[in-house]
Amino acid sequence: MHSVDFFDTRIIEGTTTSIVLDNDKIEQISVNFTKGAAVRALKGGSWGFTSADGDFDIEKAIRSASELAASMDEKSSKEKVHIKEIANPVVTNLPKVKKNPLDVSLEEKVQNLTEFGKHAKMDGISSTSAVYSESTYKIMYSDSTGIEGEYDITRTGFAISAVASREGVYQAGRESRFGVAGYELFDKHDSFGLAESAAKTALELLDAKPASGGTLPVILDPELAGVFAHEAVGHASEADLVLEGSSILENKIGQEIASPLINVIDDPTLHEYGYFPFDDEGSQAKKTVVIKDGVLNSYLHSRETAAKLGGKPGHSRAQGHSRPIVRMSNTYIDSGKSNFEEMLEEIGNGVYLIGSRGGQVNTGEGVFQFNAEKGYLIENGELTTLLRDVSLSGKTLEILNNVKMVGNDLEMNSGRCGKGGQLVPVTDGSPHLMISKAMVGGA
Repeated sequence: MHSVDFFDTRIIEGTTTSIVLDNDKIEQISVNFTKGAAVRALKGGSWGFTSADGDFDIEKAIRSASELAASMDEKSSKEKVHIKEIANPVVTNLPKVKKNPLDVSLEEKVQNLTEFGKHAKMDGISSTSAVYSESTYKIMYSDSTGIEGEYDITRTGFAISAVASREGVYQAGRESRFGVAGYELFDKHDSFGLAESAAKTALELLDAKPASGGTLPVILDPELAGVFAHEAVGHASEADLVLEGSSILENKIGQEIASPLINVIDDPTLHEYGYFPFDDEGSQAKKTVVIKDGVLNSYLHSRETAAKLGGKPGHSRAQGHSRPIVRMSNTYIDSGKSNFEEMLEEIGNGVYLIGSRGGQVNTGEGVFQFNAEKGYLIENGELTTLLRDVSLSGKTLEILNNVKMVGNDLEMNSGRCGKGGQLVPVTDGSPHLMISKAMVGGA
């Protein structure tokens, strides 16, 4: 019936809820029930893809994707695509939900979020925004080779931002926590304390000095170092970007690309926000060591890129019913042996950069620019002046080679990662890093 080389289906059903408060007023409440399917079919070198919502006929969807693939292959024949064969995934070690968010009323969620938002309302704070999100999904996968698997997953999260203003100067503080957990996330983290911390950061930054630029030694806190690990290293290790010629890590497997102190790992089996038991192509989740003792050890693969480059699949992910693409999960720089005090002593004079406000990276050219939330001058091994509007930029490989100390204090931070117009939950992490020289600028 299906005259194609391969096809697979993902059926997803679940509920998502999000609540947004702006200055304690409800700006948005949305509760969505979703049921849909994503179907891919491969003929020769062409993929056909279709998605369906609501009540759908899966056989019809497979036929549509197959016809699309066959017709594209007929019109313009491309180099044949091979798919790496895999074993049936085994679902073990699923995170346990202690408080099912579906058992908590919407009224209670709004009340809790309102209370959370109020803790960021301090003198000098001009506006606050609080967000709560949850999703509970059942995911079912099957393919034409007989691979199948299913699992249920619950994710929750909250975020707060506070803006302080004085004489036309505005500064913001933000805190968020997301996880593969139920409503117990609010018990696990001191949400009220985090709201107060966001407000205090915004207020402190009003009195901070704008940073002046230059090349100097820096210490990155775990959040900013984790963003570097994800954005500059993780994306460059995604095999689809390598094949497109958009990665500085192309043809570098087995080569020393970083300080021997650096180990970068991507591990979807950790119970962090980027967790999954198998990816969106049915491949078993497993820990992948991307950089081992400074040497590039592995790319992140889909079944297609693994067949092409040699490697292990397990990193193909999709947002909802979209087409799966190579993505990270929980990506981090592993702990080293140094502590923060030793780094301050070693650095003498430099800058300590804290937190992240986004930035950009060009994986093909291997350059990046990230904005820190704040920083401190380091003078004679002591933290002195608080800095604002401070950024870190440079060449990925240079920074990796300039790492002189790696902390023993790994921390993970969660959020969403965008690629190909899709957002997926991820976590990134790192201990403190001491870098002998980097470009620091006023953001």
